Amino acid sequence: MIFRQLFDHSSYTYTYLLASREGGEALIIDPVLEKVDRYLALLSELDVKLVKALDTHVHADHITGLGALRDRTHCITVMGAQSEVDVVSMRVEDGDAIDVDGIQLTALYTPGHTSDSYSFLMEDRVFTGDTLFIRGTGRTDFQNGNAKDQYDSLFNKLLKLPEDTLVYPGHDYKGDTVSTIGEEIRHNPRLQVSSEAEYVELMSHLKLANPKMMDVAVPANLHIGISQDELARRGWAFTPEEAAEISGTTSYVLADLRDDKERSKHGIIEFSVHAPYGDLQENVSVGGMLRTLVEARNAKLIFYCAYGERSAMAVQAARDAGLDAWHVTGGIRAWEEKGLPLISPS
Repeated sequence: MIFRQLFDHSSYTYTYLLASREGGEALIIDPVLEKVDRYLALLSELDVKLVKALDTHVHADHITGLGALRDRTHCITVMGAQSEVDVVSMRVEDGDAIDVDGIQLTALYTPGHTSDSYSFLMEDRVFTGDTLFIRGTGRTDFQNGNAKDQYDSLFNKLLKLPEDTLVYPGHDYKGDTVSTIGEEIRHNPRLQVSSEAEYVELMSHLKLANPKMMDVAVPANLHIGISQDELARRGWAFTPEEAAEISGTTSYVLADLRDDKERSKHGIIEFSVHAPYGDLQENVSVGGMLRTLVEARNAKLIFYCAYGERSAMAVQAARDAGLDAWHVTGGIRAWEEKGLPLISPS
């Protein structure tokens, strides 16, 4: 396995790069905007392709690199379902699996530092974001933070993991790089409390200054989505209602870009074909499945995904490959909001 722990000195942020092998696919956790060039260079050096970029929560101390990595690599961006970020490609809930070429992470909803905080568990290690630090815990006094919620996330979820589970936090201010659940249970001063009430009292008296970047970082991190308005202005978009009217007609090929887990969880649009986003380039190239379908039918190609971000990128890729393509604005979320029908995948 390829594992890299990267550090941003200005915000004391740890970023994690994971891949199962050289020449394979990779994911990154909590990237920092100013370090994106370094990440891209490292990906090239390690001969891996970035396919997913995750943020553990909306950060207040740095601007995320999710948007820049998406724009430069066409990776899938991932955050928790509770996040108020305008658009990400995939939203996960507690217990959901995130798969990348031989690596699987399990999403753990661990609110408290913020209301959208997640940790990610992988076999022998857990990436705890700002929920659990090495000999500390994340503050709970802004972004809908809640010390009671954090107590529950710590004592009833993270600290229930095996004691030899490695702890990789989102920040460190002392130079430590890794700990274990057992070490933190025994030596983390904020965990040496006898009750939820004692923990809440402890956290209420920290009196910490706001992060220097907070007024800039939070608004920037809430707005990282691709502008689907531009596709609509160019006439490359269908509303959910318009797409529903033409679904099943031979003049259109409706392509679902989501993965199997998303399709099983939320359902599919009837008569659509499954064309996972990771296979997009192959599918729109000469001899590819989507190109063959649209050419055989002399049909138009319409993409959809979860929120419209993957499909917006797919439209541009397909048009760059010489195909006429459109997408469904807002994806399955907008489709559901309009009360349009979905079926279970066969």
